[in-house]
Amino acid sequence: MDIVVSSSRLRPLLFAAMAFVVIAGVAVEVMKALWGLSGGEGLVPLLSMSYEGNLPTVYTAGVVFSCALLLAVIAAGTKKRAARFVAHWWVLAAGFAYIAIDEIIGIHEAAHDLVDLDVGGVLHFRWVIPAAVVVLAVGLSYIPFLRGLEPRTRNRFLLAGAIYVGGAVGMELPLGWWTDRHGIHNLGYGLIDAAEEAMEMLGLNLFLLALVDHLAGEGFSLRFARGNEASS
Repeated sequence: MDIVVSSSRLRPLLFAAMAFVVIAGVAVEVMKALWGLSGGEGLVPLLSMSYEGNLPTVYTAGVVFSCALLLAVIAAGTKKRAARFVAHWWVLAAGFAYIAIDEIIGIHEAAHDLVDLDVGGVLHFRWVIPAAVVVLAVGLSYIPFLRGLEPRTRNRFLLAGAIYVGGAVGMELPLGWWTDRHGIHNLGYGLIDAAEEAMEMLGLNLFLLALVDHLAGEGFSLRFARGNEASS
């Protein structure tokens, strides 16, 4: 039995799930503000994108882990002609595995306390400072890698990365500004945070689909076999 994984089959599943998660997350934020739903139990902590360890977290972590797995497959199967970039694929795989773990336990939030600066406003969440430095350093170091990719793949990677980083780091600036002035227990915070999370999900989905197409273009295939067939 052969199981075919293609972007055309995967795309509607990914975006249907994303649409449900985002719409449900925004809906509970609106209901919380209008009808005073409890933030400590029920639908709000289960569906809100401002909470950790819930449905949106599981969805995002699942997509990130899938990206890490595909990146590892690409790294392991990199052909000799592109061998000089095999380390880049492995670093990306490790990076996405870290992001998947971070999605679940929130490691990046600890960086807030490591930045000992008296700032507020758009830099209310101080962890964006080291995050921006890391993004810049990684981006510059990956320029040769990106140039070595097929143009369509390169453009898709860049678009997905821009959307993801724009959400994960860029949207923290208006969210920080709002939090500094109005706190977190209000509809404005919930909607800005939902926009941030939605951008992250979109960028990850686009990247995952680009990886699937890259694998297909490199001749990779997925096949499951019976035990006796696999050993023959």
